[in-house]
Amino acid sequence: MSLPATSLSRLLRCSVSFVGQSVTVHTGRFACVRTPALHRVRWYGASRLDADGSGRPATWDSFGIWDNRIDAPIMLPPSIRYGTPIPELSLANVGYASQIGRRRDNEDRFRVARLTPTLLYFALFDGHGGPHAADFCYAHMEHYIRDGLEEEWDLEVVLSNAFLQVDAALAAHMQLYGNASLMMVGTTATVALLRDGIELVVGSVGDSRAILCRKGQAKNLTSDHTPERKDEKQRIRQSGGLVTWNSLGQANVNSRLAMTRSIGDFDLKTSGVIAEPETTRVTLQHAHDSFLALTTDGVNFIMSNQEVCDVINQCHDPTEAAYVIAEQSLQYGSEDNSTIIVVPFGAWGKQQNSYYSYSMSRNFTSSGRWA
Repeated sequence: MSLPATSLSRLLRCSVSFVGQSVTVHTGRFACVRTPALHRVRWYGASRLDADGSGRPATWDSFGIWDNRIDAPIMLPPSIRYGTPIPELSLANVGYASQIGRRRDNEDRFRVARLTPTLLYFALFDGHGGPHAADFCYAHMEHYIRDGLEEEWDLEVVLSNAFLQVDAALAAHMQLYGNASLMMVGTTATVALLRDGIELVVGSVGDSRAILCRKGQAKNLTSDHTPERKDEKQRIRQSGGLVTWNSLGQANVNSRLAMTRSIGDFDLKTSGVIAEPETTRVTLQHAHDSFLALTTDGVNFIMSNQEVCDVINQCHDPTEAAYVIAEQSLQYGSEDNSTIIVVPFGAWGKQQNSYYSYSMSRNFTSSGRWA
């Protein structure tokens, strides 16, 4: 919900009328307080600014910050610029969890960081053939993104360039070892950048996913890069690669790789496997958007995107939500590494009464398969 001009102008007048002061929202009233400038507004209690200009206290829902268990200050300059209250996300409120499953090693890697005062970074890498490619991306992806930001404003361009640069750097790194087997290691990469608390850009290769929960519904921000996709299959075949199916009916490139885009897998580059990401840009609606979830295929292959959203919506906080998803995917039969990052937005908790029922029979069936 956008902040009306009357309330927004009041914020603006108060913010500029006192030099070196901050604006604080107290329960049931608006006040300018002479404190060191923080350039932000903080919400306290159950009453808020009169969002509709009526003079009546506004609720959390009026501002899109439904759940007051997550204390979120407003970022004042972006809120004025976009004309809507934008909460400042603290990395301390981001949840994440990773389970090894029934694999010998955990080859998933994830990273959460603040790249600049206004830009947050969330990344998930699911390695295959060994952890080398995922480790390399974990260590170096941020570096290429930071460099790109010095020359380019468009985050989609920055991400696309960073993915290709990391892939080229990994190739050079692997060639130093002279080990042919290292040319067969690779990783998925799903990276989300959040600027000014409202501009969300996601880049992805492989089958790790980014899911936005809007009004309780799963909104897919990525599409799995698999040989089943018509456009991906066409590129593989035009490049001279072969699309084959294993005994489980899963499509593969040259009987080896179940994805058509990745970082690494250099033995398949001439067969059409590329590191160029598909990117998506979203303007967040904090009145309706509850969270962003990044997941690896240990979660994706056993739980649908909507199921992930429904489970998270029942949880008290993002840390609990990440743990529950990782554990539940294993209980439902996932044997792969299961990793998830949960990033809360303004409507966190708003869909908490959504219907979801844990499937005990599904758990028993999976348990029997493991016996």
